[in-house]
Amino acid sequence: MPAPIPWYQTAVFYELYVRAFRDSNGDGHGDLRGVIERLDYLADLGVDCLWLLPTYPSPLVDDGYDVADYYGVHPDYGTLADFEALIEAAHARGLRVIADLIINHTSDQHPWFQASRRRQDPYTDYYVWSDTDQKYREARIIFLDTETSNWAWDEVRGQYYWHRFYRQQPDLNFDNPAVQEEMFKVVRFWMNRGLDGFRVDAVPYLFEREGTNCENLPETHAYLKRLRALMDAEYPHAILLCEANQWPEDVRAYFGGDPNDPTVPGDEFHMGFHFPVMPRLYMALRRGDRTPVVDILRRTPPIPSNCQWCTFLRNHDELTLEMVTEEERQWMWAEYAPDPRMRLNLGIRRRLAPLLDNDRRKIELLNSLLFTLPGSPILYYGDEIGMGDNIALPDRNGVRTPMQWDSSANAGFSTAARLYAPVIDDPIYGYRRVNVAAQMANPASLLQRMRRFIAAYKDLPALALGDLEFLDHPDRGLLGFRRRYRRQTVLCLHNLTARGIQVQTPDAYDVLANLDWPGGPLTLPPYGYRWLVVR
Repeated sequence: MPAPIPWYQTAVFYELYVRAFRDSNGDGHGDLRGVIERLDYLADLGVDCLWLLPTYPSPLVDDGYDVADYYGVHPDYGTLADFEALIEAAHARGLRVIADLIINHTSDQHPWFQASRRRQDPYTDYYVWSDTDQKYREARIIFLDTETSNWAWDEVRGQYYWHRFYRQQPDLNFDNPAVQEEMFKVVRFWMNRGLDGFRVDAVPYLFEREGTNCENLPETHAYLKRLRALMDAEYPHAILLCEANQWPEDVRAYFGGDPNDPTVPGDEFHMGFHFPVMPRLYMALRRGDRTPVVDILRRTPPIPSNCQWCTFLRNHDELTLEMVTEEERQWMWAEYAPDPRMRLNLGIRRRLAPLLDNDRRKIELLNSLLFTLPGSPILYYGDEIGMGDNIALPDRNGVRTPMQWDSSANAGFSTAARLYAPVIDDPIYGYRRVNVAAQMANPASLLQRMRRFIAAYKDLPALALGDLEFLDHPDRGLLGFRRRYRRQTVLCLHNLTARGIQVQTPDAYDVLANLDWPGGPLTLPPYGYRWLVVR
């Protein structure tokens, strides 16, 4: 009897910004009770697990990733009781819930930092302090458009403190055993409220060592193995999802196990984002050439059999261009972000539909790739209906506008006179034109196609669990591959060009069209795709 398949290896995730989803009390901010009101929509969509962006109390310099209290809920979002009610209501519908664990840093408003800067025990060494800003000079600066150094001066303490992100986010000192134990305490606090796991933020940067780039250090992996051991022992149903924007061979280490033997179970993270795939999907589409996608996936090492990649087309951050060459980055900016306001850090702050010029064919094509290439797919709220963005808003706020539920005032998001951010109301992406209610009523809508993608994905275990074999078609505009699992073979065909491409196919069943395909020549239309189950 085969071992049961871990739930996360076949799951579809839905990334949800609570502030933007649904306002239940009319204060202009989305909240946890509002999410509960829309759980039936998410269950009907077919997703399996909700990923909640941070809901901790925070000054919101970095949208909640600057945590001011690990043991509470931001008052805009509700209470701890509301958080527990959301998890209970989600579980009642067969939905799981994971949340962000911000492990690397806090807000400078956190009581720990305020005590540390005054050298008050036991918090004196909870952060990384130095008399000089010349240490760890090989570490890169991540937020190049806002920070010039990883060190910031603190007048109260009379020393510099270390920060890998904004200066308002001092890094915790993981060389202090008390900090390590405090994080375990935080994990237990939230897991005991019913969570199904964590997306762990910024994991490569936990420790610092002179003479290194302070990323992916052995000490970091040693601590993460202890975190995984805690989860396995106390919460064996739950997962840890690794956020490490690194090359695939570097991320491979975060799964643990034996790098030379994927049959050895992983002992760090259950899942890891495959960041480098994302920009290469856009490269391949704009160039009409499969090479960038094929090359990065062939470069990707095998992972332990109990692990899984996570893939996405867009998320709450910029479309990051860290894992490309400088020449490729400049090309991507020119092609996809010609207006400088569309750029942020080393990336592009745009939603999926505007990135693809609102071309329904291209939107479907990339979503088809999301569901057929290796990895559990993640959808970003609103992308299932083709929501737009607002580049006039600062930072990442442009891709965090209110969810567009219907054509009523405020897009059905809120009854408030003033919202945390304006709803999109332009002629192309405005809420009167793009909303859930209209697309639920239209059998040919993008939302209905996304529901079909999800349902077909769940019917085809090979897409989640199968191996990957690229087709060596003479036309590089065709991105075709086979996914095989046990006795099932799925042939996935994608035309990255604006012209037809002919392909020889076997006898098969066309899953998305619900019809038999007798085999032989098949001409994929411009930006067309097919999922064929081979007989």
